[in-house]
Amino acid sequence: MCKADLERLKVGFFTMNGYPNCSANHTKIWSHYLVLALGIPQLTINIASVIFNCTVIFTRMATKDLHKPISILFCNLAFSDLFTSFSGFWISMLFITNPDITIFGSKDMLAPYALYTMSILSTIYNLVSIGIERYLAVAESMRTRFRVTRNHSIAAVLINWLLAFFLGCLPLMGWNCLRMEKNLSVLYSPFCVDYLIFIAIPNVVVAFIIPLFTYLRIIMILRRRKLKMKACGQATGTYKSAEIQVARTSIFIWLLALISYAPFFAGVIFDATNHQCHIDLYPGVYIFRNCTAMLITMNCLGNPIIYTLKAKTLGAKLKALKCLSTNRVRACTIDNM
Repeated sequence: MCKADLERLKVGFFTMNGYPNCSANHTKIWSHYLVLALGIPQLTINIASVIFNCTVIFTRMATKDLHKPISILFCNLAFSDLFTSFSGFWISMLFITNPDITIFGSKDMLAPYALYTMSILSTIYNLVSIGIERYLAVAESMRTRFRVTRNHSIAAVLINWLLAFFLGCLPLMGWNCLRMEKNLSVLYSPFCVDYLIFIAIPNVVVAFIIPLFTYLRIIMILRRRKLKMKACGQATGTYKSAEIQVARTSIFIWLLALISYAPFFAGVIFDATNHQCHIDLYPGVYIFRNCTAMLITMNCLGNPIIYTLKAKTLGAKLKALKCLSTNRVRACTIDNM
C-alpha cells in the first residue's frame, strides 16, 4: 500500500462527523435526473413565491395602507417571505449546479444558508407579532386600555429583524463547522448540529405556542362578548360570524405551520441523533431534506393568501365589533340599572 493510500484511509477513518469508517472521498454521488427532479420544482415554487409576495408588497404600497399597524406587519411578513424565497432560489441553483456540496458542505453554502435562516426566523417572528396584534386589536375593540399604534408595529418590525439577523448570522461570525467536522451536520453542512438545535427548538416552539394562545384568546373574548350580548337581548350574529372567521383563520395558520416546519424540525432531531455517514443516508434522507425546503417555501406562498385575503374580512368584522361594544354594552348597562 502506497503512502497516498495510507493518508486517504487515515482521513476516511476519522472525518465525516467524527464517526468511524466514513469515506472522505467526495465523488459525485447525485443522479443527474434526481437533481433535476428535485431542483426544478424548488426553483418553480421559489419563483412563484417571489411573484406572490412582490404583489402583496406593491399592493400595500400602492393603496397607501401602511398607516395601519396591521398593514405594516403584513407588508413586513411579505418582505420576510420574499427574502426566504430569494435565498431558497439561491440554494436551489447551487444544488442544481453542484449538488454534492449540499451533502459534504462547502464555504459556498454558508452565506445562502445563513440568509435562509435569517429570513425564516424573521417570518416566524412576524407571524407571532401578527397574532399578538390581532389579539390586542380584539381586546382594544372590547374597551381595554391598550391600543396598538403604528409606532408599536414599526418597533416590532425592527426588533424582529434585529433578532433574526443576529441569530441567522451566527454561522458567518464563526459558529460553523467548516474546520470542525466532529459536530458537522449531515443535512445542512457546514452548519453545526448544536447551532441547528439552538435555532430550531425554541423558535419552532414559539411558532406553534404563541399563535395558538393568541387565537384561542381571541375566540374566547368573542364568545364571552357574544354571551353577554345574548343575555342583554341583543343580536349576536356579528360576534358569531367573527368567531367563525377567526377560528377558520387560526386553523389554516396552524395547519400551514405544521406542514411547513414540523418536517424540518424532525430533520434537525434526526441530524442530532444520527450516527451514520453521508453516503449511507443517500438518497432517501437528502430527498427528505429537499422536500422540507419546498414545504417551507410553500409557507411563503400560503402567508399572502391567509393574511392578506382573509385580513380584509376579519378587519371589517373587528371594526364592526368596536361599534357594537361602545353602543350595545352601554345600552345593556342602562337597561340593567
